Amino acid sequence: RDLCSFYKLLILQQRSCHEPTDGPVDTGAQRPTWSGQLDFILATVGYAVGLGNVWRFPYLCYSSGGGAFIIPYLVMVFLCGIPLLFMEFAVGQYSHLGPVHAFAKICPLFKGVGLATVVISFVFCTFYNVLMGWAFFYLFNSFRGTLPWSSCNNTWNVVGNCSSGFPGNATHLQSSSQQFFDHKLLEKTSGIEEAGGLQWEVFGCLLLSWIIIYLCTFKGVKSTGKVVYFTAVFPYFILFALLINNVQLPGAKEGILYFITPDWSKLFEVKVWVSAAAQVFNSLGIAYGCMISMASYNKFNNNITRDVLIVSLVNSFTSILAGLVIFSAIGYMSFKHNLPVDNIATDGPGLVFVVYPEVLSTMPGYQFWAPMFFIMLLCLGLDSQFGNVEVVVTFLKDELGVKVLRYLKREELLVLVVCFAGLLLGIPHVTQGGIYVFQLMDYCTAVGSLIFLAFFEIVAVCWIFGKVLHLVQPFTSPSLFFRLCWLLLCPLLIILVSSIVHYMPPRYGEYMYPLWAELVGWVVSLVSIVWIPLCAVHEIYNSKGSLLQVKSYCYVKNKTYSVCFVNAGMLFSGCF
Repeated sequence: RDLCSFYKLLILQQRSCHEPTDGPVDTGAQRPTWSGQLDFILATVGYAVGLGNVWRFPYLCYSSGGGAFIIPYLVMVFLCGIPLLFMEFAVGQYSHLGPVHAFAKICPLFKGVGLATVVISFVFCTFYNVLMGWAFFYLFNSFRGTLPWSSCNNTWNVVGNCSSGFPGNATHLQSSSQQFFDHKLLEKTSGIEEAGGLQWEVFGCLLLSWIIIYLCTFKGVKSTGKVVYFTAVFPYFILFALLINNVQLPGAKEGILYFITPDWSKLFEVKVWVSAAAQVFNSLGIAYGCMISMASYNKFNNNITRDVLIVSLVNSFTSILAGLVIFSAIGYMSFKHNLPVDNIATDGPGLVFVVYPEVLSTMPGYQFWAPMFFIMLLCLGLDSQFGNVEVVVTFLKDELGVKVLRYLKREELLVLVVCFAGLLLGIPHVTQGGIYVFQLMDYCTAVGSLIFLAFFEIVAVCWIFGKVLHLVQPFTSPSLFFRLCWLLLCPLLIILVSSIVHYMPPRYGEYMYPLWAELVGWVVSLVSIVWIPLCAVHEIYNSKGSLLQVKSYCYVKNKTYSVCFVNAGMLFSGCF
């Protein structure tokens, strides 16, 4: 304990150094910090609480036996979510670096883990922002006197197959809201083989969302920290208002009971546990690198434990609150159309963009509720996008720094380049076949890749560089619970193996993807993971193949600023 305290004091002392180094410069002394602690909490809560809480969580509950999904979800929150979020906050705050350079100092052999988190975060933001474009499209249409998705008397409707409500078991019929989503918003083709033309209206909405993201992030954490005061708080007013309104509707009770009543047989399905783990990682932002980036702007003595508990509990509370809102509305639609509750929801993002718009069109005062609902979706999505963009910008500043700014002159131009690249890569998702691309990317990126990256984070930080366990709080050691979860209880390896053994090919509704499309999806997924072995090989090659020399390399490259720790095996090192 005395030796550990000495190392911590030495780290604090060396943060005031300004001497040049041969390796990556530790910019902790010059790095900007959040204007206030509330800024950081709201930014991380806003990033964690996103569209996935309103869309993905209720749908997974719907398809996984209602309350039977909530049980593994809460188990994963406490055994994986909270410990891993604690670990990421610690890595970012005490290194004062983004994920790439933080992992390069913790364990050079696994520095590719940090680069992988940046890549997956950027890939994710290119298609996640499409949801923002859809929300803008619905928002603009919600200001009409009559909601366009509430009737079958529109030019895009297939009148012979259109129903003003949910068709239930009549498979030849579609609801008017489903046809608005398919034929007006998407102009959907028959499959991913038919890309079709560009949806110019949707592209305009996508462009608008990227412009707003740029305006909110181009000044860095100083501007983002102010915007989140609105975007992180406003959705809760709408969610509570919708819940109060929905529970008064007929049939709401049956919908809520479906949500909280578990189908116990589902607990024995590995798929439910894999989905629960993936939802925790997605929702809390584990393995995206964003939490590390945002924590790197914290002051060195910030209370991590408090922040982790606040972010984790608020995130889980929001998911359950959104579930109550959505399922009370589904119960109402079940009552209105005299259908079972399990005949209402649809695949993918349809729960938010098909089912709930249909509910809004039948509510009293829909002229008010419809715009408020889509503004809420935009606030939820913006917070998450702030974090994804910040990860990439932080990496570029840490890695290239002066070299980039030499050509771009100002940091604002660097953010503009990142946003423009994200816009270009989002174009395939706003074509007429874009929904198939979106669903494929979401399936391959948001489940498999995240679990892989989270597993390798555990390996790099806790199994190899074990001494980080003594750095997570100044002059104290983490609790036995965290150490057990990091080293033993986090069931990531079991989940990883099970997800491979029980692999199910991606699909969208009844559409099955061709083999080539499935392979393309997994190639995109591997774009992030492949950096882990590539960087490991590069590190071993530079150290002439000796793992012992990897340790020495860390000492030499960071001789001015770093205090290095090695694990008991003396094979790997980590530097701060």
